[in-house]
Amino acid sequence: MKVVQIGTGGWGKHHTRILSKLGVLSAVCDVDSQRSKEYGEKYSVNHYESLDKLLISEEFDVAFVVTPTSTHVEITTKLLEAKKHVFVEKPMTYKSEDGEKLVKLAEKNKVIITCGYIERFNPVVDLVKNYVKEKKFGELIMLEFHRGNRMPLHINDKGIISDTAVHDIDTANWLFDDIPYVIFARAGKIKHEHEDFSSIMLGYKDDKIAIISSNWITPKKVRTFSAVCIDATITSDFISQQVKIEKKEETENIRIEELEPLLLEIQSFLGAIKGKNELVVKSQEAVNVTKIAEAALLSSQKGIPIYLDLK
Repeated sequence: MKVVQIGTGGWGKHHTRILSKLGVLSAVCDVDSQRSKEYGEKYSVNHYESLDKLLISEEFDVAFVVTPTSTHVEITTKLLEAKKHVFVEKPMTYKSEDGEKLVKLAEKNKVIITCGYIERFNPVVDLVKNYVKEKKFGELIMLEFHRGNRMPLHINDKGIISDTAVHDIDTANWLFDDIPYVIFARAGKIKHEHEDFSSIMLGYKDDKIAIISSNWITPKKVRTFSAVCIDATITSDFISQQVKIEKKEETENIRIEELEPLLLEIQSFLGAIKGKNELVVKSQEAVNVTKIAEAALLSSQKGIPIYLDLK
């Protein structure tokens, strides 16, 4: 299997490192010629400044698109038309209708497209997912997510809902194994062009709720979530991968093996292409996350709940 990567800045440098470590990276492409050359030489692979030139010059099976969201549609469309399997970093697209077009194009050309919702591969999320499936602590009824940090320097084309809250929207859908029918949100901007703080409430069937609070205002990096079950509350840290279970009469701290979620995510995607495992993040699920993010923005603008009927 030969893999190329488009975009090597910001978050992309981690994909390049892992793809090289796995021995599948064959070329990199970046409009920044200096960066493209740097990563090409660093990992001893071909490097390009133009996607068109890469498509003409390289034979490959899979492409990783780790570029600004505004470029995803054009780049991914070209790759799918060339019948390549594609991993697109989140969000898949700005607009859900563009995501729908990419999904249909992938189906037409019989290739796989997925989106980088990395928290599904975080060991703490996997642990909670298993607890929920087994109903070890009773039914899951509520989720609470908190993310805070200064705005990343490489983010300049979207707000916190599309860039950050989408992680927790996807994780909530994953843990509830459902999609919300109602969304209510408030968001605003203090320091940046787009919204830089938000609070979103997702309403699922049977009165289940997810509350997602995100901001680019506070200096301390926080990434935590709590799963409130009938018999216990499970509090987890995405970064430290620590888990605390609080029951009526006792509190238990769980130690789990620390693993790199991005490595697990990439291995899973490549395994799905080879038929070794199922694709974890289905393309339509990624589109639905975008639809929910769009509804959150609309709810914030209008000050009303938005009702959705998603498949």
